[in-house]
Amino acid sequence: MAGYRAEDDYDYLFKVVLIGDSGVGKSNLLSRFTRNEFSLESKSTIGVEFATRSLNVDGKVIKAQIWDTAGQERYRAITSAYYRGAVGALLVYDVTRHATFENAERWLRELRDHTDPNIVVMLVGNKSDLRHLVAVSSEDGKAFAERESLYFMETSALEATNVEDAFAEVLTQIYRIVSKKAVEAADDSASAVPSKGEKINVKDDVSALKRVGCCSS
Repeated sequence: MAGYRAEDDYDYLFKVVLIGDSGVGKSNLLSRFTRNEFSLESKSTIGVEFATRSLNVDGKVIKAQIWDTAGQERYRAITSAYYRGAVGALLVYDVTRHATFENAERWLRELRDHTDPNIVVMLVGNKSDLRHLVAVSSEDGKAFAERESLYFMETSALEATNVEDAFAEVLTQIYRIVSKKAVEAADDSASAVPSKGEKINVKDDVSALKRVGCCSS
């Protein structure tokens, strides 16, 4: 059938991890992005789960493998396997619970301990639909993101606000880094271009990209 691509037909596979305290809405962000579903009855995630979704970026098919874990301390033993190979992360807090924002710093430290320093990270203030209960201002979120060279967005998994944009921005930035590296590598050696479907670990200098400010495209 013309124009049809099989589910496993993709150009790049990027692993993205969701991190943050329990109850901030990581699982609903995942289900909203990958299945366009939201559940008010969602239970705490036990252990690890992941879902995939493919997006088109600059004519390439990018398959995102998004990992979700429980935020509770008792599941900490999974950390190194969970983070291994991740090239992007969404660091999620709940805008109505200030403690989840305070803990973002610790999550970021752990992420940086276990991943390449140039991982693309988006700080996500979730539950923005609960405006009357907001405990963390957009300004505070933005300031933390700028200080740590993170992208920043406020989302609502319930109302599907900015969920697509947050994931798409992370995947687009990873792709831009990878394709820029591929072009540079091709200048040195024609055989260095990543092969179709190859897993990519972002290594080189991404920080310049991130320093242009949060949410820049």
